[in-house]
Amino acid sequence: MPEPIIRVENLGKRYSLCHQAGGPRYRALRDILSEGVTNGFGLFGARAAATREEFWALKDVSFEVNEGEVVGIIGRNGAGKSTLLKILSRITEPTTGRVTLNGRVASLLEVGTGFHPELTGRENIYINGSILGMSRSEIARKFDEIVAFAEVEKFLDTPVKRYSSGMGVRLGFAVAAHLEPEILVVDEVLAVGDAAFQKKCLGKMGEVARAGRTVLFVSHNMQTIGSLCQSVRLLDGGALRYQGEVVGGIAHYYRTLDASQRDGTDAQRRPGTGEFRFLHAASDASEYRPHEVKVIRFRVRPMTNSTPRVSLSAHLTDATGGLVCQCDSRFLGVHVNLSQGECEGALAITTPWLKPGEYAVDLFLVDGNVGVVDRFERACQFRVLPILPYPDIGPEPGFSQGAVLGQFSWTVSTTGPTEGNRVLAE
Repeated sequence: MPEPIIRVENLGKRYSLCHQAGGPRYRALRDILSEGVTNGFGLFGARAAATREEFWALKDVSFEVNEGEVVGIIGRNGAGKSTLLKILSRITEPTTGRVTLNGRVASLLEVGTGFHPELTGRENIYINGSILGMSRSEIARKFDEIVAFAEVEKFLDTPVKRYSSGMGVRLGFAVAAHLEPEILVVDEVLAVGDAAFQKKCLGKMGEVARAGRTVLFVSHNMQTIGSLCQSVRLLDGGALRYQGEVVGGIAHYYRTLDASQRDGTDAQRRPGTGEFRFLHAASDASEYRPHEVKVIRFRVRPMTNSTPRVSLSAHLTDATGGLVCQCDSRFLGVHVNLSQGECEGALAITTPWLKPGEYAVDLFLVDGNVGVVDRFERACQFRVLPILPYPDIGPEPGFSQGAVLGQFSWTVSTTGPTEGNRVLAE
């Protein structure tokens, strides 16, 4: 049996968290000076005793990955995914356990990973290739392909520090994917790029996998995980909770999301800048017929004093995580001003006709200047009943195919027999 290209054995990563006892976690300079006066200017001796807490970002994680496998690393925010990738990329040392890698690793974990900001794009391509152990001639052979993929020809001799975040991601991914590493590690940093670039990156990762190289891919987009990956590893609370087929892993992931949202522990850990948060979201009904209007009600609360003009967006996903449709308030010219405090609202989904099955709604608050303020994954769920909106019962294959049910009509006309074109009835 061939040796796994990645072997993770009893891996653990511990961090030490420092908490200030008997006072605020952060102190302003005026507080320190005030304490100094009170204690006869013993500024440093007057500090309250600090307590330390051990936090295990990963604990006892073990798994193997075979050569040429495309593996999705999934889990909620704070589950330990990024810590795992940093250890596999040799950025962070593990506290316990070991990792065996039988090949060169190229990683893209955040914008500008491995780039020197003062050097140009051209210089960084050669430096990254050298780090991967490639000769200058090997890099030169791939150079034009990298530049064309990244679409940075005009800025090739500009220092990377002047690149936008999108340009940095494009060049970083192009270098990581084209310099032929045996193992490609990609975090969800691809979400920074535009839709066309994301599609191109996913296509390139598919090419890398078909060439027999190994891909580890972190994403919250279950549709992408389902279409790209051959297996998944699910992390939750720093522990490996599932490894195996994609469909089972996605179902387990959704169960962990639902459990965390039921007990209210996940609100502050959700993605986004956090100025505003969805406090509550619920569907008017737990079950709908395919053609019925689906109504989602929600409540939003300001968490800071800032008052941006935000818009609302919703993703309707099916049981596999596939995106069925997007409902964005900007298309209707609807925005929300939260300067008056909490607000309530509702989303009515009138189309499409949904196939029978389980559905979930992800809710977003979006500020045009800073991006996503809150992303509430699986804010609510509902079921579509197997009662088809058609007058007659059709064959099973008639509705088992496709993403949604069609709202359609057929028109058929017949003409009588004509000379040279007889219509025969049997």
